[in-house]
Amino acid sequence: MMAVSFSSPGFPYRRQRRLRQNPVLRQMVRETELNPSDLIYPLFVTYGQDKIEPVPSLPGISRYSVDRLL
Repeated sequence: MMAVSFSSPGFPYRRQRRLRQNPVLRQMVRETELNPSDLIYPLFVTYGQDKIEPVPSLPGISRYSVDRLL
């Protein structure tokens, strides 16, 4: 059986630059920026009336009954 070598000296033979061809592609693959306006506040709803139950695994977050949600 013949051994296959994956480490050839000129690999890759050609540098692919297809993601830099035009401004639309460059914008699509650019670094991501995250701003506070991009975040959402999680709201959890529970059954019942006049209920607020803290979520133990998420400090500061609670489950609200529909009447308390607004």
